[in-house]
Amino acid sequence: MQVFNYSGPEFSPYDDARETSDHEPGPWAAPVASGALSATVRLPGSKSLTNRELVLAALADSPSTLRAPLRSRDSALMIEALVSLGTRIDEIGAGEYGPDLKVTPGELTGGTSIDCGLAGTVMRFLPPVAALALGPVAFDGDEGARRRPMHTTIESLRALGVDVSDDGRGALPFSLYGTGAVAGGDLEIDASASSQFVSGLLLAAPRFANGLSLRHVGDSLPSLPHIEMTIQTLRARGVTVHTPAPGHWIVEPGPIAGLEVAIEPDLSNAAPFLAAAIVAGGTVTIPGWPAETTQVGAHLEAILPHWGATVSRSAGGLVIDGGAGVVGGVSLPGIDLDLSQGGELAPVLVAIAALAAGPSRITGIGHLRGHETDRLAALAANINALGGAVTELDDGLAIEPRRLVGGPWKAWDDHRMAHAGAVIGLAVDGIRIDDIGSTAKTMPEFPELWLRTVGAAPAAGIDPLNLF
Repeated sequence: MQVFNYSGPEFSPYDDARETSDHEPGPWAAPVASGALSATVRLPGSKSLTNRELVLAALADSPSTLRAPLRSRDSALMIEALVSLGTRIDEIGAGEYGPDLKVTPGELTGGTSIDCGLAGTVMRFLPPVAALALGPVAFDGDEGARRRPMHTTIESLRALGVDVSDDGRGALPFSLYGTGAVAGGDLEIDASASSQFVSGLLLAAPRFANGLSLRHVGDSLPSLPHIEMTIQTLRARGVTVHTPAPGHWIVEPGPIAGLEVAIEPDLSNAAPFLAAAIVAGGTVTIPGWPAETTQVGAHLEAILPHWGATVSRSAGGLVIDGGAGVVGGVSLPGIDLDLSQGGELAPVLVAIAALAAGPSRITGIGHLRGHETDRLAALAANINALGGAVTELDDGLAIEPRRLVGGPWKAWDDHRMAHAGAVIGLAVDGIRIDDIGSTAKTMPEFPELWLRTVGAAPAAGIDPLNLF
């Protein structure tokens, strides 16, 4: 087993700044747009695809190569966890955002502790993998991670015969004792709080002795595209997956093939950059936008025209034209949007809605209360503190038009909250984000890319390359 060695610049964008750095840059002044944009933003790889492919590569029967994988805190935590379970991961080659990865499966062994950070993919994908290892495995994470829903994962493992100890919390921290095998078979779960409960079980299911017949029995199931992404990544590696009815998935037992995979750019992380064209005006191009994808960020292509933007495809990628933009005097209409299939886009879309001239309702996102932070409460609190009028609904937010003023913006340890603050800051002078380093969770390059996109200089005394 090789201890994975991160290479690259002197600062480490993968570590938790609150744990590894004594440099406190203070609030980050979000740049105000000074004119229409004309930017091309080449984004790092998809976090959702990178972490799924890492898990499958570790469970495969031969080595895999991941081209252009995401390098962020979430992916680093996944890598560290898989290495601790017996997987070898080597850096090879070099790309714009770092080396490719060669993943060589090894015998899964316990006797380790896994740091989940705030990564839902780590805390929900890896317990079923750890159950296939021999020996004890302990799971814990950041303080915020202990508030994230985990009851379904823990009870699922128990139903599959895995010994799990959580002192009745139904949350982190917990530990399990793997016996080297899981029987699998029939299982019913309530995945209403997160589609990741489904994906975590499906990813490990080919290695269960009897595969898995999994049924969702809850009232709702958010983010179905993420489950479809999981199914496609399994099928690409030769795994047989059936979906006989909505909410029912059958994974046949069998080998998982090693594969060379090119990771798509992260389309959800494209959201703030595409939103920038609507707010600041002008055009933003995202190269490498896939023709077909299971990423929920693909919904942006259909959503953003509701605010008058023109979205097109060219040889260079996806192009959004926001016209003159909010800064140039465009009056955005309010919208009524069901985001049950793409809830992770909500913070940026709510930020746009807060700058609109008409009222908006964004629903289907009640499950966001269990993400890195309670995103509904956090968005309402932040925008209302700036003079806005946002009201929480049972499953979403209602946004009334108000003139916003500058002020502090709390990230709440949540990368997408920081993105939302940056979007509002394009039109509202004086937005100061307390923790721009939170964006390292899925895009360490965000501050630098944002400043380049809007043509801004760093705020006085803040180096965009030394935020972590």
